[in-house]
Amino acid sequence: MTMTSARSLTTAFAAALGLCWALGAAPAAAADLDLEGFNKVFTCTACHGPGGNSRSDAMPIIAGIDADYFSKQIANYAAGRRLSPEMEPYAKYVVNVGVDEAAAYFARQKRERTPVKVDAAAVTRGQVASAPCVVCHGPMGRGDVTRLIPSLGGQPPAYLREQMLLFKRNQRSPGDEALRAMKALMATISDETFGDLAAYYSSLQP
Repeated sequence: MTMTSARSLTTAFAAALGLCWALGAAPAAAADLDLEGFNKVFTCTACHGPGGNSRSDAMPIIAGIDADYFSKQIANYAAGRRLSPEMEPYAKYVVNVGVDEAAAYFARQKRERTPVKVDAAAVTRGQVASAPCVVCHGPMGRGDVTRLIPSLGGQPPAYLREQMLLFKRNQRSPGDEALRAMKALMATISDETFGDLAAYYSSLQP
């Protein structure tokens, strides 16, 4: 790595850390430093919270995430296949220091449901609207690790809604053929319904 690229990476980290703290993400506790693998993921906890349990409405919870799914997303971010100027430098860092160890660390953590509250009426509407989603994500939104389909239960509603919009606009992983069916389904759903779906899946136990 050149001196210029190192400075650029440091600047990107600093900016992203500032954004995460502004959004209310909690820094890691001192005790976390003793956990196996934490040295590979300490930058992640600035935004995703201690152990990957984000308390923010905007940041996904990655505690308990399937290791293979985590590794795929990190690789996509690092290569620019999943577009995010905020995540790309972090993903490159994780790839460089050891993505397998980072994936194993988060997979070991116990997932906690988001503290963000959702409207009960929206949850009811979202449950009805979720019928087409059950085919892949299952009746309780727990996904399918064998097909790298993530669990949606307990995730922050704003994050879920944003991902649905990105799928609909083909702005998430635009070249991934495995997501073609998902994007086709999202194109049939109104933006307003995404809010209800997000509320429903956020209300479920992880």
